Amino acid sequence: MGVKIEGKQSVKTSAESSVFAHQAGKIAEKLPGGNQLARSVEMLVAWGRANSLWPLLYGTSCCAIEMMSTGAARHDWARFGAEVARASARQADLIILAGTVVEKMSENLITLYEQMPAPKYVIAMGSCAISGGPFYYDSYSVVKGADRIIPVDVYIPGCPPRPEALFYGIMQLQEKIKKEGREIPWEIGELVKSPSFDTFTETQQDWAALEEKKDQEMAEAREQFKKENPDYKPPRPARLKKEKLPSPSRTKPAHKGISNWTLLQTLQKKFPEITVHDHPDATPKEVAELGTDYVLDLVVPKEQYKEVVQYLKEDKDLSLEMFIQLTCVDWKEYFDIVVHLLSVKDGHKLFLRCRVDKKEDGAEISTISDLYAGADWHEREVYDMFGVRFTDHPDMRRIYLKNDFPGHPLCKDFEDPSRVIVRPY
Repeated sequence: MGVKIEGKQSVKTSAESSVFAHQAGKIAEKLPGGNQLARSVEMLVAWGRANSLWPLLYGTSCCAIEMMSTGAARHDWARFGAEVARASARQADLIILAGTVVEKMSENLITLYEQMPAPKYVIAMGSCAISGGPFYYDSYSVVKGADRIIPVDVYIPGCPPRPEALFYGIMQLQEKIKKEGREIPWEIGELVKSPSFDTFTETQQDWAALEEKKDQEMAEAREQFKKENPDYKPPRPARLKKEKLPSPSRTKPAHKGISNWTLLQTLQKKFPEITVHDHPDATPKEVAELGTDYVLDLVVPKEQYKEVVQYLKEDKDLSLEMFIQLTCVDWKEYFDIVVHLLSVKDGHKLFLRCRVDKKEDGAEISTISDLYAGADWHEREVYDMFGVRFTDHPDMRRIYLKNDFPGHPLCKDFEDPSRVIVRPY
């Protein structure tokens, strides 16, 4: 998976980009001692280039914190000639990929790389930038290595690597730059085009083969030891007695706002079809026995979904005027749309759960973005990740993924072998 660098890019080698220096070197070679002079000038230019790197500000995840630490006072990468971190690609000659590279960002990363003047270099810092890191398996959006979209010069392993490791990587890059010249010109590197595969299973098989070989080699020695020591028993470590600690006392939280049983009783008077999730036959009295820690989780019929939400917001006694969250749960056969509401004035809160059946033309439910402005973004997220459409929503389009992304990745039936390597364990 990745985006190839081709078409609009026109990258020059260092010799082509420095026409004057190249021609001056040829002229100098014809003069007595000119070859030594040209090499000395080349060495001086390469030394200056290696010790005046201008990194581009590009941190996408955890490794960015380590990169910031490297540039801060305690470590101070200015001592290594990499002080001037730039915010513009046109003024930088080094990208330190510090963090996860996602597919949606890949085209922007290629654009930044193309805007940098040659010669330019890339350091992949951390396991995410090198191979996808912990997101290598079961991930629909993370690129399995930045070298699949732009060429990488130095790899720094770790999760995350320490500032000292980044220093070492910069020093290795400097050694590479110092060797560049007319004899070894800078050239754009090759991209990795090999398909991603299940590295865990392959490594596990290789390890099992090594263990089997080791057992075969040790079989004769093991039998000889048994003959010489028939009564030998391997030592067993003594188990420490587990200390039993007293359970800490728990302070019951102070009750806030309307009680759960009062909420249920009030709602069931107006909407008799409402039930309690996981307790469908529970009465208000039984709900009260669940305690104040229990947050009321109500199941609402789809036909009454918007009407119930509007009633909860506008009723003066209930006054659940704050929208906290809207999300979705995929139960394979159907979806649950879950809404979390809160009363700012009194402090009581509840969950609403509405079942939406899956259909060939997609699941659909009414929007509540006209009641709670905050629901706008949450409904778009649910549409993007689960494919549930919200009727009458003012801007029903994908929010994270590209419009041509095939399918909805948080659905349990989502499969895409070209992007997702299934975790084998």
